[in-house]
Amino acid sequence: LDLAGRPVGPGDLVAVCLLAAGLHLAIGWLLRLHQGRSEVASFEESVLLGTVTFGTGFVVTAVNAAIPEQWVPRSVPVVAAFLALVIQAWGRVMWRHLRERTRQHHDDAETVPTLIMGAGDAGRELLHSMLRDPAGRYRPLGFLDDDLRKRYRRIRGLPVLGTGERLDTAGRSTGAELVVLAMPSAGAPVVRRMGRRARDAGVEIKVLPGVSELFDGRVGVADIRDVDVTDLLGRRQIDTDVSAIAGYLTGKRVLVTGAGGSIGSELCRQIHPFGPAELIMLDRDESALHAVQLSISGRALLDSDDTVLGDIRDSRFLTDLFEQRRPEVVFHAAALKHLPMLEHYPGEAIKTNVWGTQSVLAAAQAACVERFVNISTDKAANPCSVLGYSKRIAEGLTAATAAETSGTYLSVRFGNVLGSRGSVLTVFSAQIEAGGPVTVTHPDVTRYFMTVAEAVQLVIQAAAIGRDAEALVLDMGQPVRIADVAHQLIDLAHSDAQIVYTGLRPGEKMHEALFADTEPDHRPVHPQVSHVRVPALGIASVLPLDGWGNPAEVVDALAAACATMSQQATRLPAPRRR
Repeated sequence: LDLAGRPVGPGDLVAVCLLAAGLHLAIGWLLRLHQGRSEVASFEESVLLGTVTFGTGFVVTAVNAAIPEQWVPRSVPVVAAFLALVIQAWGRVMWRHLRERTRQHHDDAETVPTLIMGAGDAGRELLHSMLRDPAGRYRPLGFLDDDLRKRYRRIRGLPVLGTGERLDTAGRSTGAELVVLAMPSAGAPVVRRMGRRARDAGVEIKVLPGVSELFDGRVGVADIRDVDVTDLLGRRQIDTDVSAIAGYLTGKRVLVTGAGGSIGSELCRQIHPFGPAELIMLDRDESALHAVQLSISGRALLDSDDTVLGDIRDSRFLTDLFEQRRPEVVFHAAALKHLPMLEHYPGEAIKTNVWGTQSVLAAAQAACVERFVNISTDKAANPCSVLGYSKRIAEGLTAATAAETSGTYLSVRFGNVLGSRGSVLTVFSAQIEAGGPVTVTHPDVTRYFMTVAEAVQLVIQAAAIGRDAEALVLDMGQPVRIADVAHQLIDLAHSDAQIVYTGLRPGEKMHEALFADTEPDHRPVHPQVSHVRVPALGIASVLPLDGWGNPAEVVDALAAACATMSQQATRLPAPRRR
């Protein structure tokens, strides 16, 4: 090696410098290094910078070694390439570090001093987003994380101050006013626990959406939101087989009864993106039809064929509608659902939930509908209320029709839906806003809960995998104490409202069940959908039901019809495994 080498002339040195500079500019131009393609000092820019620098060093080294009279010793271009990369990278890192330090120490009165709970990928992305936020809404002070292996880490100069249990101490020492739960996969217990700690520490708490709600899996300042009751009750990502759904909805004529209700309107919104040939929205409430059309198309003139005003109690109207529009897929969501009112007016449950369902089934059968989905409720399992009786009978009627037609006729059963009209959340929120009291029937009463979107997504999925005469039972997670829901809503509202216990009303259970005593939990296709066989209940069994009779006699007749179904259920064969 020419370690000592001959004296390097000025001309040779200039030639090497010009060659290196030209190559650096040429390769940088090809890779767009200097056009802001990547953020300064980011991993992506470091890769580009290394490629440009080492590419330049390689070519200069090769040219210098190939010429008869070397411009410089052969080791110089190699050493220079490494040295240039270090200097360039160090300069970029220092520039970014100083810029972010300036932002971190910006003490604006409108900037909220913030702790980040979770020092994982989401927490680091959130910190990065906070530092780049032009509005400068948050001033990050540090991290909390329950992983003890991270307790000595510093992320972009910010320390991990301890576990979530140290929120009170960390809040006092840093002056934090807000903690953001940067754990998109966190379950409800974590949200509830951190909510209590934040309340005790006197700081506000916000969360990032669940992983299923994030657009591309990445998080940022814009994703930060307040805690809501769905976070406290649990959130789950649903694995939906989109191809199976598209197979039976795309290009089909789809009719939804009760399209203006909470479930019906969300069904319409989720079905629409799958491109049905027609989406026929049927309801007897013109204002509700106006609202759902507006939410789907952005216009609500109610002058198109997609909205149909009518009542499922009118069998002649249904027959004409099905004959004219020839729907291929039907979701039957129209029903009366308020348990206490139906206890007072059981005849109305017969007229809508029983006879109305039978009218829809008869019209569907005559029109040769390919797939019929009856929306049921967990109150149909071991029913003891008018609502439960009527919906259980509707399941039986659907199963009976399945035995008489070539189409697939099934029911889907789930429990309380968060945010639906008249739901417990709506009632509690109104009572809290009025200053209380918040009325709960019993301290230990529990119910199953799902969000509207989650319930409907699984309904559509279930319809793709369901078989004739089945009731598909959606996995509702663990039942939740209603008193806990009330306490959590009061805490979220920062209210002093008191809870008053009123006692269980007629027809109400202490604890709901998703399955009847004779129904096994069988999940052959989807991990969140159970399949149970439903005994058929022919039309002859419901025609004698008197919707205008004495309320007590009406209830007895409904109970007797359900008892008949229960007797038949014991004789059903066990479900076949796929």
